[in-house]
Amino acid sequence: MSESGSNISEYTVSEIAGAVKRTVEETFGYVRIRGEITGFRGPHSSGHAYFALKDEKARIDAVIWRGQYAKLKIKPEEGLEVIASGKLTTFPGSSKYQVVIDRIEPAGVGALMALIEERKKKFAAEGLFDADRKIPIPYLPKVIGVVTSPTGAVIRDIMHRLRDRFPTHVLVWPVRVQGDKCGDEVAAAINGFNALEPGGKIPRPDTIIVARGGGSLEDLWGFHDEVVVRAVAASTIPVISAVGHETDWTLIDYVADLRAPTPTGAAEKAVPVRSDLIATTGDLGSRSSTAMARMLELLRTKFRAAERGLPSPQEILAQPGQRLDLASARLSPQRLQQHLDLLRQSLSSLAGRNSTALEIHTQSKRGQLSTITSRFRSELITQKTTLFRERLQERTARLDRGCRQALENNRNRLDSADRLLKTLSYQGVLQRGFALVRKNGSPIQSVSGVSSGDVIELEFHDGRTTAIAGEPGISAKIQTATVGVMGQSTISADDISDKLQDLAKPKKRKQKAKSSPSKGSGQGSLFQD
Repeated sequence: MSESGSNISEYTVSEIAGAVKRTVEETFGYVRIRGEITGFRGPHSSGHAYFALKDEKARIDAVIWRGQYAKLKIKPEEGLEVIASGKLTTFPGSSKYQVVIDRIEPAGVGALMALIEERKKKFAAEGLFDADRKIPIPYLPKVIGVVTSPTGAVIRDIMHRLRDRFPTHVLVWPVRVQGDKCGDEVAAAINGFNALEPGGKIPRPDTIIVARGGGSLEDLWGFHDEVVVRAVAASTIPVISAVGHETDWTLIDYVADLRAPTPTGAAEKAVPVRSDLIATTGDLGSRSSTAMARMLELLRTKFRAAERGLPSPQEILAQPGQRLDLASARLSPQRLQQHLDLLRQSLSSLAGRNSTALEIHTQSKRGQLSTITSRFRSELITQKTTLFRERLQERTARLDRGCRQALENNRNRLDSADRLLKTLSYQGVLQRGFALVRKNGSPIQSVSGVSSGDVIELEFHDGRTTAIAGEPGISAKIQTATVGVMGQSTISADDISDKLQDLAKPKKRKQKAKSSPSKGSGQGSLFQD
């Protein structure tokens, strides 16, 4: 028998650890522990969460397994006072006891408010509450999406108010508005509305209303959830928050694009009053019509006043017409011909002077070159002389080209002026088969200027001739009888009168009038059948 006493049983370390573990678990089992969370640094890489609960006198280690951590409605936060529910056990590997937590709830309203304030500061620091990121609510939305419970009074109040004010297409996304699943379902509804494609089978809302009736802080806790706040902040569709009564505030109210005090108030903010809109539109239309009528009358009065002050078209065109007549007189063919003759003379004189000057200049340079060559016979001087000679030849060639180009330019200008003269001259018209009719040397422009028996002059492109104007009872041959040709002798007026009388008499059948050539005139008969 040993001195230590042989009647004391021996245990291994594992046996002692197991016995302690069974004792603790059997004695305490499932417990609820109130304390402050400390040492929490977020979930471990394995997904488990390790921290401790403490009060003013003691401390106990705590662990939340990965699967349970994802299900927690309220996640652990450093310094948060909570009531943790779980199973008390030991960890033989380190000879310590701990609580395995499966549920956490804040320790009273004060703790919840502290958590809300903490989250509020966090979101405000990220800029989620900034006014410049809020989206304006559409004035007349075609489709309104409502995120709420489909069975409560909230949806009925919203539909009734929309029906009274402005009937609109409404899409309801049913969610639970309290409990552990509330936050996730509300966030999924907001994201779902944003995921709808414009123009798809299900119309995409223009405005989203997130609504719930009043309740306690615990009932409204889902609308303080971080996942809901971030879903509203990320929404590209404007969101109206209508959670609780007018005095109730949730974190979603701060991040929403517009906050309504009640669900009914949200419906009022979403659409205008249709009857008021119709009345306002009618009033604006009437005012617009009246203003348009007044403006037209004012413009009509101003137009009439301006019309009275404007000159007539004849007065406006009188002076330009006179200037045109003067310019036409200055651009007569005779003046253009004289100008062309002067240009030709100047061009000929310039060409002769240029040729003479070029020859004189060339001879002068050649004389200078000969003089310089005779003075300097060295090889260097000879090279310079050759260079100078080449330069002189080049410049002479350039001068010659310049003179030729100048002559060519002047010749082209002269040709253009000559073509313009031919275009404007009446001789070009005569070349196309027309004739110029004159009486007493002046052109005749109208048949009213010719009387029967008048001697008129006809100018063709190859000469002139005279004729006697007839009257309606005389044949065409009498009216266009040729009297003479310019440059030849003509018959007297008495002979013309006799001939006209003979032509006016009736002709005998199968008789031909014979005429003898005038003596000394060398010209045949002027009047033939």
